Amino acid sequence: MPELPDLAVVAEAFHVALVGRPVSGARAPGPLAVRGTPAELESLVGQRLLAVHHRGKFLTFELDGDRLVFNPMLTGRFQLAAPAVPFPSKTAVVLSFGPRESPPPDAAKWTRGANWLPADGDPVEVRYRDPTQMGKAYLLPAGSNRPVPGLTDEEPGPDADDPELTLEDWRSRIRRHPGELKNLLRNQSFVAGIGNAYSDEILHAARLLPFRKRSSLAPEEVDELHAATRKTIRDAIEVLRARVPPTFEQQVRDFLAVHNKGGSACPRCGTRISQVKAGGFVTSYCRGCQR
Repeated sequence: MPELPDLAVVAEAFHVALVGRPVSGARAPGPLAVRGTPAELESLVGQRLLAVHHRGKFLTFELDGDRLVFNPMLTGRFQLAAPAVPFPSKTAVVLSFGPRESPPPDAAKWTRGANWLPADGDPVEVRYRDPTQMGKAYLLPAGSNRPVPGLTDEEPGPDADDPELTLEDWRSRIRRHPGELKNLLRNQSFVAGIGNAYSDEILHAARLLPFRKRSSLAPEEVDELHAATRKTIRDAIEVLRARVPPTFEQQVRDFLAVHNKGGSACPRCGTRISQVKAGGFVTSYCRGCQR
């Protein structure tokens, strides 16, 4: 599923590629993925895009008046393409954008001058593809109080890479969340944006077993988990910035240390990586160097 590093790169790239452009078309080939009416979808046409940003596992398009929020869930992916490029199979939502005068001044540094950026004078499309239609696109007209499940004021917690998630705040928050460490990291009310893959990576970096209880952690292990979370997310974003564009619909995970690599040698200690699957989710870890 898309996690914080995936969506951070998509948000930065789509922000620089699309902000300032007017919506010239809005379609829903997979209408079951849309939460809103056909009229609300059509009303996006003519509005100018002001910003694209992520919050946890959600991607938001801010328009002149309305908002469009995507929760990709397990199988949702995004494509940035010229209108002439054929749609991917199972495309659920298509947003078409017209030309603009110039890119936004707040573009992320890594995107400036990128060869995958569409020319300002050319039309471009965003396609949201979801084979299972588990993910959803929420239409939020101006003034609407329509809730987005998982994105209310009470949830989620701070993003895992939020600078305001200090070590002191981390220590305070973690005391309120019991249970096994992998489930803790995937709990969006604790911190937002971490899912199945990066929870494995963070715990490997922190040298902690996924099935340990939070209550068993020594104070220094709590601190190491915070440091591992920040570094793992930061390093993954840097890798994805270099490797994902222009194929934003592709999920790059081959650089991860342990996730989904059961039977391979641990890159740190050489022990064979253990892997279990419960509830449809893979958990990968090293018995040699995780404790």
